[in-house]
Amino acid sequence: MTAKIKLGLIIASGREGRFADKIVKWAQAQIAADGRYEVTVIDPRALGVTAWHYDMQPKNLAALKAALGDAEAFLIVTPEYNHSFPASVKSLIDAGKEEWEAKPVAFLSYGGISGGLRAVEGLRLVLAELHAVTLRDSVSFAMPFQRFADDGTLTDPAMAEAATALMLNRLAWWAGSLGTARAAAPYAQSAARQG
Repeated sequence: MTAKIKLGLIIASGREGRFADKIVKWAQAQIAADGRYEVTVIDPRALGVTAWHYDMQPKNLAALKAALGDAEAFLIVTPEYNHSFPASVKSLIDAGKEEWEAKPVAFLSYGGISGGLRAVEGLRLVLAELHAVTLRDSVSFAMPFQRFADDGTLTDPAMAEAATALMLNRLAWWAGSLGTARAAAPYAQSAARQG
């Protein structure tokens, strides 16, 4: 039996009363049905992520860095705030460096008419600087407040489920390929050989 891929499921929003919890619940059901992933939820609110991550409680910062380092792949669930991503996820991302290197990152976004895609495009730029590999295939929900029932189920889910299945397939491929490459030659060594 093949070992499951360690997936860091990152909740980008740290707001109280956030809609993200419904999206994450739906995403977790899709991931569980896929069967290839072992999920660790990385929640800025639960970890007490602050605007400057070094202001976090040391035990929380250590737990965050450990969760990032342990993950073989990431799925970031992000809303769009004012054409961008939440500050909490930027601080969460900045808490790591080598923890992100040569690992794949997928996105599930939500927001108004854009479905959170502008937040995703902004995150791609940040993650490129950390040498993470972002997937082209993502899932987005425009006007999610009208699409999710109170119990977290999605009305008319067929297209979203198909898009999520494709994204998870691509994420598994990248996780396997990059994991093999990191095992053969640690990513940090490639920088040392350049200099």
